[in-house]
Amino acid sequence: MLVFGWRTAILLVVSLQVIALATALARTARNRVSNRMLAALLAVFVGLLTPFTIGFAGFYDQWPWLSFAPFAIPLAVGPLVYGYTVARISGAPPRQFFAHLAPAFAQFLYQSVCFTLPLAAKTRWDSVAHAPFIDPVVSLCTLIGLATYSVLALRRLRLYRATLGELVSDEQRYAADWLGRSLVAVMVTLVVWCGYQGWQMLVRRLNYFDVFGLYLVLAALALYLAVEGWRHADLVTPAPRPDPVPATPGPGKDWRTLGEGWAERTRVGAWWRDPDLTLPDLAARLGVNTTYLSRGLNEGLGVNFAGFINGLRSRAVADALEAGRDDDLLSLALEAGFNSKASFNRAFKAELGISPSAFRRAHVSKSKSFPPPEN
Repeated sequence: MLVFGWRTAILLVVSLQVIALATALARTARNRVSNRMLAALLAVFVGLLTPFTIGFAGFYDQWPWLSFAPFAIPLAVGPLVYGYTVARISGAPPRQFFAHLAPAFAQFLYQSVCFTLPLAAKTRWDSVAHAPFIDPVVSLCTLIGLATYSVLALRRLRLYRATLGELVSDEQRYAADWLGRSLVAVMVTLVVWCGYQGWQMLVRRLNYFDVFGLYLVLAALALYLAVEGWRHADLVTPAPRPDPVPATPGPGKDWRTLGEGWAERTRVGAWWRDPDLTLPDLAARLGVNTTYLSRGLNEGLGVNFAGFINGLRSRAVADALEAGRDDDLLSLALEAGFNSKASFNRAFKAELGISPSAFRRAHVSKSKSFPPPEN
């Protein structure tokens, strides 16, 4: 007899929501590789929930032959978390990514073969080999793999953030903080998962009802990843593009002179006012190689691309304030090419050593302390 209780209802509702968002992600036009990778990860999470969703409803009691149905493939979680992270920040999956998924494919094949066995053979195999030996090994490999891939994903994200200043002016806009939070959520879930698995291996075997809390956590993680992934599905992360001018050997170049020349042309052209300006964009406008432009800024002027562009923008706002413009600071910042007040405040203080509001107050005080002469 099937019983659709509250446990089944919770897992079913979450699964349906995750499936809907996974379907939408798989059909997005932008970031197709990463969004489809996330859709696959969400499908794996739904697969993990499915045996418990139907198990609490009594499906396995009603139809015992469903045992070993290849719904849950936990060995796929770690590689897909890593694959999604790499694809999201680079636009392409990791190299030889299918090799990372080989253990998951092997797990799926094993479960599929066991699923086709007669019920009596499946029951005997489960009691003799699967439950006492294979299942604990697979669970341990799942946790080790998820921990390893999560660390690798966090490292790739950190490396990506470290290079943003060389490519874009608004590092915070592309820092993918939401992706960092998602990886932290994965790590927290891993700790909970390890706790349940450790209890099961060291204390006693847990039944369906004992592990319901773990699957609530997995359901919450899946829904969180789905929502965050959908919210940022169309955000294109910057990536280096082919150089507009081929690089040629140039030993002994005067990077300071070259950097100053390129900086002057950038000032005159007011290209820094473009809020979406990137290093490749500026190199194309200057007609130079991106590597040369980067070296001209780094070695010649002692700044990275973000520092250079935001310095020009900050100076423009400072000039406007010195000229007595009474526009609000955010309007001046947006006019200069900043994307947000936070990035403007941070860049302005780094360039001039004072906050924009303090700078305005100082210059208002100066203008009042020197009133115009009377006629």
